[in-house]
Amino acid sequence: MASPTTTDSDLEPVSRSGGKTFFGHPRGLATLFVTEMWERFSFYGMRALLVLYLVASAEQGGLAFSAAVGAAVVSVYNAMVYLTALPGGWIADRFWGPHKTVAVGGFVIMTGHFLLALPATGCFFVGLLLIAVGSGLLKANISTMVGHLYDGPNDPRRDGGFTIFYMGINLGAFAAPLVIGTIGQTVDWHLGFALAGLGMALGLVQYLLGTRHLSPTSNVVCSPITPAEKRAVLTKALLWLGAAAVFYGIVVAAGRFTISWVIWPLSVAGIAIPVLYFVRLKKDKDLSPAEQSRMSGFGWFFVAAAGFWMIYDQSSSTLNIFAGTNTASTLFGLDFPSSWFQALNPLYIMALAPVFAWLWVWLARRGSNPSTTTKFAIGLLMVGASFMVMMMAMAAAVGGDKVSPLWLATVYLVQTVGELALSPVGLSVTTKLAPAKYAGQMMGVWFLAVTAGNCVAAVLQLIVGDATGSVGYFAAQGIAAVTAGTALVMYRKKIIKLMGDVH
Repeated sequence: MASPTTTDSDLEPVSRSGGKTFFGHPRGLATLFVTEMWERFSFYGMRALLVLYLVASAEQGGLAFSAAVGAAVVSVYNAMVYLTALPGGWIADRFWGPHKTVAVGGFVIMTGHFLLALPATGCFFVGLLLIAVGSGLLKANISTMVGHLYDGPNDPRRDGGFTIFYMGINLGAFAAPLVIGTIGQTVDWHLGFALAGLGMALGLVQYLLGTRHLSPTSNVVCSPITPAEKRAVLTKALLWLGAAAVFYGIVVAAGRFTISWVIWPLSVAGIAIPVLYFVRLKKDKDLSPAEQSRMSGFGWFFVAAAGFWMIYDQSSSTLNIFAGTNTASTLFGLDFPSSWFQALNPLYIMALAPVFAWLWVWLARRGSNPSTTTKFAIGLLMVGASFMVMMMAMAAAVGGDKVSPLWLATVYLVQTVGELALSPVGLSVTTKLAPAKYAGQMMGVWFLAVTAGNCVAAVLQLIVGDATGSVGYFAAQGIAAVTAGTALVMYRKKIIKLMGDVH
């Protein structure tokens, strides 16, 4: 894979250690690539089954939730996976450093998946909680560790390295629905969840074996917590946990508890926390004027990303339900489980990511490489267009007819083009714009955009109820995303100015 900029000196690139390289990149990228591949195998395999298990009838071994509630649960779960990335980055910055935090996170994720394999509703939801917590510890920090492999934010291989890393994500995501989805949907739900746990176990082993190739920077605790601060944090955490336990204990004792008592508070929190965090950043007097300006620029990218993920992540909820109920599961004489549709996006990414990596280099050589702002706008325009296609697919399915699988194949293709324009670039620009004080936490802040987008989706799904997945549902969101993408193009010069010397 080509790097963003290629010169004569890049023809024989070397790693920091001066040893072997991984496609011209530091060898530690291979360790992080494979670890993330297996972690994504476990995550996307479980996610391909989740909404189908929630809405399946009791006779089918599921939990018999309505489509709207099942979709909202998945949206909130997705949100919590990324919300916990913020404390995960904070723990790395203050307690353990990124390297150890990723190892602990992998173990917690593995435990959570194996709990899902147990045929007990209580174990199932505890397992979801553990996966969310473990993912928060792992996700923010493993991406930060990729950045540690390179020599500063302007290393010409940096964007290419993140694109290769993104390929590892999608290798795991592609295989997961084909393996875990098939076993879970056609044999036993809980056996599928067990296979997800096995995937995370393999990723954890690979990570521990490849430790020596990682950057020493990943072991550094950049802002160690003091004993007094530690006591204060633990006290506050125990108070909040105690208050939540008392509140929900009262609700349960009164016989009023429903899943909405969980979905609504978490959705509101997932929208409010990013706002409060940005206010805190803007009030931090330790940041220089240049860092504050870059944070203002990052705010534009954050809002754009939240809108993108609000639509995109419905692939595992609204679109997954549409695949099971409104889409034919036969193509060219081949019958397949509906969960296989979840493999289309990663398949497209593996095919198109090298093309995009080459395209950015080719445009850069000619002085025509789009700015980060323009790439984000392309992402919004494409994801909005995908829901306009879904609007037509839903219209074709009105009356109970099952539509051709090519409808969803087209939707995922359009979304993939938008994702490749926005997501790898977003990971990279976050590490570039991050103030030194918040090096680990800023990747967690980036993932908060996913949290906010999914929480907005959950609220929307609960409000519209039975209209979730209707023609109007898709049309309204598609128009909103296209409008937002257009606005980003109009204000691109202002955003570029706020970014300062970061390009």
